[in-house]
Amino acid sequence: MRPFAAAVLTFSLAASAHAEPATTVDAVLAANRAAVKMPTAGAVELRYTNTASGLTGPLTLRYDVATGAYAEEQEAQGIRSSDGFDGKTPWQQDISLAYTPQLGGDRPLTAASAAYRNANLWWRADRGGAKITLAGRDTIDARAQDHLVVTLKQGHRFDAWFDAETHFLTRIAEMRQFFHVTENYSDYRPESGAMLAHKVVTDQGLGPESLSTSLLQSATFGASRPLGAYAMPKVALTGAEIVGGASHASVPFRFLNNHIYVEAMVNGKGPYTFIVDTGGHTLLSPKLVREVGLQAVGAAVTSGAGEGHETTGFVHFDEIAIGHVRLKDQTGFATNIYDPSIEGIAVDGMVGFELFRRLVTTIDYGGKTLSFTRPADFRASPALGSAVPFVFYDHLPFVSGSVMGMPARFDIDTGSRSEIDFTSPFVKANDLRAKFAKGTSAVTGWGVGGPARSYVVRLPALKLGEVPVSNIAAGLSEAKGGSISDPAYDGNIGSGLLKRFVVTFDYANQIMYLKRIVPEPEDVGTFDRSGLWINAKNGGYEVTDVAKDSAGAAAGLAVGDVIVAIDGTPVAAEQLADARRLFRSRPAGSTIALQVRRGGETRAVALTLRDQI
Repeated sequence: MRPFAAAVLTFSLAASAHAEPATTVDAVLAANRAAVKMPTAGAVELRYTNTASGLTGPLTLRYDVATGAYAEEQEAQGIRSSDGFDGKTPWQQDISLAYTPQLGGDRPLTAASAAYRNANLWWRADRGGAKITLAGRDTIDARAQDHLVVTLKQGHRFDAWFDAETHFLTRIAEMRQFFHVTENYSDYRPESGAMLAHKVVTDQGLGPESLSTSLLQSATFGASRPLGAYAMPKVALTGAEIVGGASHASVPFRFLNNHIYVEAMVNGKGPYTFIVDTGGHTLLSPKLVREVGLQAVGAAVTSGAGEGHETTGFVHFDEIAIGHVRLKDQTGFATNIYDPSIEGIAVDGMVGFELFRRLVTTIDYGGKTLSFTRPADFRASPALGSAVPFVFYDHLPFVSGSVMGMPARFDIDTGSRSEIDFTSPFVKANDLRAKFAKGTSAVTGWGVGGPARSYVVRLPALKLGEVPVSNIAAGLSEAKGGSISDPAYDGNIGSGLLKRFVVTFDYANQIMYLKRIVPEPEDVGTFDRSGLWINAKNGGYEVTDVAKDSAGAAAGLAVGDVIVAIDGTPVAAEQLADARRLFRSRPAGSTIALQVRRGGETRAVALTLRDQI
C-alpha cells in the first residue's frame, strides 16, 4: 500500500509593472524581471502562516537567490516536518522527525524545478538550460494571462502564467508524483524593494481538503550562505528501542492475503492487529484511537493504489509495543485502514516506514518471523543473501532492475498482496498489453482509494538489482488515478513476490538483502483461477467483481452474489484469506462446490477452475 504522498510546497516571486501585452517568451520574462527588482545574489528567508490539513502554524522558507537551493520547515499543533535541496540531494523530514535523502522517483525533478523557480533562472540568457515556449494568452479569473511552458533539462516540465497587465506570476502547474498540482500567487506587496506574493495557495487536485494556503508575514534579505546550509541535517535518529538495550528481537507474524500481521500494544492497551507495510506510515484506526483515549487533530488527504482518496487526522502516541520492540513518542495518522470485509479480520493499525527507518528489519516469509536489529549492532554478511541497493522515493525503497530487457524502477511494498503491478504509464509507454497473448482484466487489490484493477499476465522473468526472479503473475495496471498511475516509477513489488525470499531491509545504508527460500512457496507465480474478487460481507463472501470469460462467469456467478459455503463447509470471515488462496492454488480443472445466495434463494454452484493467465 502506498497511502499518503504530500506535494512539496514551492514558492516563486513576481512583481507589479505596467506595460504593453507581451507576445513573445523574451518579452514576458523581460517584463517580469524588470518589475520584480530582485537581487541577483544573497539569501532570502520568507516566514508564512500556513493552513493545511486542517491545521494552522508557521512555515519558513529559506533559499539561495543564485542557485535556488532551499530548506523549508513547518509546524502546527506539534506536527513538524521539513524538506530541502542543496543543489545535489533532495531530502525530507517526515512527521516522525526522521531525515531521509530523496533520490528516487520524481523527487530530484521536483526539487530541481523548485530551485529553478526560486532562482528565477528563466531570466538568464540561456533560460537556465530550459526550453521555454509561449502557449498563448489565457483568461484566468477574468484577467488576461501569458502562458509559458517550461521544459527543464533536469526537472519537471511545468506551465506558468503571468498577468498580461501587471506581469506578476499568478500560477504554475506541474505533475508531482501522480498529483496535478497548481500553485496560485496573489496579493503582491513590496518587501525590501521587491514585490512578493503575500498569498500562495497550493492545490493537489483532490478537492478542498487538499488546499494549502500560505500568507506571508515577513521577508528578510541577507548575504549568501554556503550551500551546505540547505543540506539534510545530520541528527541522531530516536524514536525506537529494543527492551533492555538488547541488540536484537523477533516476533512471529500471521501471513494473510499476502499481508504481514503482528500483535501490538498501544500505550499499554491491546493487543491490536497491525499490518506491517514498507509502503505505509504509522496508521491508527478510529476504533483504536477511541479505545486508547488518543486525540486526533487536523484532516490530511490520503491516497493509495485505488483511484479515490480519503481524509485522515494526525495523532500522537507514547508507545507502540511489538514484542520487545518499542516505537516511542511519535505522531501517526488516524484513519481507516481496511474495512474488515476486505481482509476478513479487523485491522487496527499499521507500522511501516517509521519502524523500518529506525531498526534493521528482516522478514522471514518461510518461518513467519519478523526480526529487528539495532543499526549500530547490524553486520552485513553473505549469509543475508544478495545485496540490492536502493534509494528512497518518499517513504518507499526504490530499486533499479529490469524486465524483458528494459531498465525498470521498482517500489518495494510489502503492503501489496500482488507479485508486481506495473504502472499504467509504463504499460502504455512500452505497449505491454500487445506483448502478451493471454491475460485477464481483474481486481487485484483493495486499499486506500478503493479497488485496484489490472490486466494480469504471466511474466517470464525480471531482475531486482541483479537478482533474477522467474514465473511471475504480473499486473498491467489500467489505473487512471492513484499511486499506480505515477509515471515516476515503473512497477510495485509486493509480498506476493517477496515471499520467495528472506528479506532484510537496512534503511540506514539503503540496502535490501534477498536470500532465496528453498523450496519456494507453492503458490508463487499463481493467480486466482476463479475469476472472482470476494470480500467478507453480508454473512458470507460477497462477489464484488467477476472477470470476463473466467470460471466464475462460466458458472453464472454475478456481482452481489454471496458465497455461504465452500466444499460443504460454511464460510467464516476470518477464513477469507484461505478461500482466496484456495481459488489461487488449486489446480486448473478442479471443481469447487459452492453454496451461493442470491436475493432470498440459495443454490448449489459447481465452480470449475481455469487458468486466466
